[in-house]
Amino acid sequence: MSVLSGKKVLLGVTAGIAAYKSTYLVRLLIKKGAEVKVVMTPSAKEFVTPLTLSTLSKNEVFSSFTNEDDDNAQWNNHVELGLWADFFIIAPATANTLSKMAQGQSDNLLVATYLSAKCPVYIAPAMDLDMYKHPSTLETLSKLESFGNAIVPAEHGELASGLVGKGRMAEPENIVAFLEKDIADQLPLKGKKIVITAGPTYEAIDPVRFIGNHSSGKMGYAIAEKASELGAEVVLVSGPTSLQLQAPNVSIVRVTSAQEMYDAVHLYYPHCHTAILSAAVADYRPKNVASEKIKKKEGEMTIELEKTQDILASLGKIKDKQFLVGFALETQNELDNAKTKLEKKNLDLIVLNSLKDKGAGFGTDTNKVTFITRNNKVIPFEVKSKKEVAYDILQHIIDHIDA
Repeated sequence: MSVLSGKKVLLGVTAGIAAYKSTYLVRLLIKKGAEVKVVMTPSAKEFVTPLTLSTLSKNEVFSSFTNEDDDNAQWNNHVELGLWADFFIIAPATANTLSKMAQGQSDNLLVATYLSAKCPVYIAPAMDLDMYKHPSTLETLSKLESFGNAIVPAEHGELASGLVGKGRMAEPENIVAFLEKDIADQLPLKGKKIVITAGPTYEAIDPVRFIGNHSSGKMGYAIAEKASELGAEVVLVSGPTSLQLQAPNVSIVRVTSAQEMYDAVHLYYPHCHTAILSAAVADYRPKNVASEKIKKKEGEMTIELEKTQDILASLGKIKDKQFLVGFALETQNELDNAKTKLEKKNLDLIVLNSLKDKGAGFGTDTNKVTFITRNNKVIPFEVKSKKEVAYDILQHIIDHIDA
C-alpha cells in the first residue's frame, strides 16, 4: 500500500509540451490509491484536453474561475480547491507559471489555487535547456523552494527544441517515487519500531475445546494500520482472528495461546521503540491439557486452572527506553483499577474502556476510551471509531516520545 493511498491529490497542469505526460501521472496516482483532481492554465488546454484528464481522473477539470459558456455558471472556488488537497503537484511547471507563483501574480485559477493551498506543494519544472539554466529561472526555483515548496528535479534528455540537456520534466514514475519518498521521510513515526498485540488468546482444554474470550482484534489491527500510515515499522502479534491486514511495514506474527504471545512479544520487544498491548490475553489456562477429546460423562467436570505469565508486567520489569502502553477493560471501579495497573506494571500510558459504556467493548467498530498517563493525568474521549482511537493513541505517543 502506498503512502498516497486514500490521499487527495490536486494536479496542476501548465502550458508546456510535457503536458501530455500529465495523463500518465493521473493514472499512476490513481493506481497508488489517490483521489485526483486537475486544475489547468487556460493555455494548457492547447497541449492536453480537459476531457482526457477528466475521463482519467473521474473528476471535473478546472481551468477558469467561471464557465464562460454558461451565464449561470457558479464560480470555481480556488480556496476550496486548495483546501481540498492533501498534496498539490504542478507538473509540468513552465518558466512562466513558476515566475507567477514566485511573484504572487494571480491571473489564472491555477496560481490562485497555489496561493490558497495549505498542503505541501511539489513542482516539476519543464522547459528548454537554456531557459532552465537562465539565472532568472534558477532564482525563481530557489525562491519557491525557500517558501517550503519541494522541487522535483528536471531530467537530462532530448528536449522539444532538439537540444539535449537538463530541462525535461521528470518522468511520471519518478515524480510519484519522489512524492512517496518525501512523504515517507516526513512521517512522524519514520524509523520507529512498534510491537502491537491484538485479539484473544485460546487456552486449550483438549484438541477440540479451549478457554477464550470475545475479543475481535479490531482495536489492535486499527492501531497497526494507523502506525504503518504514520511511518512506523510494525510487528503485530495477533491472537486467533479472522481479520486480515495488508499495510506497508507491518509483519503479522500469528499465535494462539498466551504463552505463544508471551514468547513472540519478548522476541521483538528488546529492539522496539514502543509496545502497545491491546490483546485480551487469558489470565488462566488449564493446568493439564488432554491429548484426546474429553468425552461427555455423567455428573460435573472440574478443570484445574493455573495462571498464565503476565506479558505486560514482564515488559514493565525489563523496560529500558521503550514507551509501554497497556489496555484496561473494566466493569467496576474503572479509574482506580486502571491507575493501579498503570503503576504496578510500570506503564507510560494505559487506555481504559468499560463494558458499561455504549459503543465500547469487544467486536464493535467504535470505542470509548480514557487515557491515564504516567503522571496520573486523566484524559477522557467521546465515542469514536477504532481507527480514530488508534490515531489518538499514536498521536499521544508522538507528542511524548521525543519530549
